[in-house]
Amino acid sequence: MREPAFWYRPRSPKSHLLSPLGALYGAIAAHRMAREGFDAGIPVLCVGNYHVGGAGKTPTVLALTKLLRELGETPVVLSRGYGGRRKGPVMVDRNSHTAADVGDEPLMMVRDVPVAVARDRIDGVALAKSQGASVILMDDGFQNPKLLKDASLIVIDSERGLGNGRVFPAGPLRAPLKPQLARTDALVLIGDGRAANDVAAELAKRNKPELRARLKPDAASLAQLSGKKVLAFAGIGDPERFFRTLRAGGIEVARTRPFADHHMFSQAELAALAAEAKAEQLTLVTTEKDLARLRGTEGVPDGIVPFKVTLEFDDPAKLKQLITDHLYKARERRFSKR
Repeated sequence: MREPAFWYRPRSPKSHLLSPLGALYGAIAAHRMAREGFDAGIPVLCVGNYHVGGAGKTPTVLALTKLLRELGETPVVLSRGYGGRRKGPVMVDRNSHTAADVGDEPLMMVRDVPVAVARDRIDGVALAKSQGASVILMDDGFQNPKLLKDASLIVIDSERGLGNGRVFPAGPLRAPLKPQLARTDALVLIGDGRAANDVAAELAKRNKPELRARLKPDAASLAQLSGKKVLAFAGIGDPERFFRTLRAGGIEVARTRPFADHHMFSQAELAALAAEAKAEQLTLVTTEKDLARLRGTEGVPDGIVPFKVTLEFDDPAKLKQLITDHLYKARERRFSKR
């Protein structure tokens, strides 16, 4: 889905006209969020968004994976496998699955952490536990009430914020902001922008911490593109963020081609990208998520460079303490019920 431009404008006739639908959608979503979820029996940490589209959940999940392992935990990621045809539950296998099977994000993450895909998240919990999980990391699912979350970390791109602040389809919010704030345990703000400062201030009143982080380009990716002019393409929630990250890394971006989130590239589109790059002597570069989606696709041009990034937190000790506290409380709560 390509996000409508009016979602990120202060006032729009389209947004106004769609507000009644947004109010209905929001009321239903808020009612669902209030339901009591199933207790997985082990800690569940959810990485989510208030809004549709991407903001950096996948890099956040991978950063938490690394931290949890440093704490001696065995994390398994639980995903719905958006864009994939397999309903699951199934453990993602990079050698046998494609993005058409399990979705692009699970296929990308499985290089670093076991990933269980399940449309029914309760079935996914059972599968994750069978793999020895001591902690379940939910990739998305913040608004879904099926599972009890021991902590929910909400990711926002600090440059874009929450757009016009209205509920889908009038705006990008998945539910009214107030009930979402009430269920938030920490806010992860990516970048140095100020668009989400009001949200951070509101959560601060509730004693919920703000964690600042930024996407750091991989040194090997930078070296591979050094001195080259590139044609950058991406089918993610915010392609412009990817293009900005390239430029911030000193890469000369000659052409950009944005596509809708989770876009499945056709052979004709790939051929057009290859022809344009060849005609102008440009190197094709895309995100790791896009490259995962291209696996198994016919007509993929040779020489596409995947641009790897990792998420680095400004205060890793603060993040470590936050996660340690929530794990302790989650286990203490379950122990006290025995």
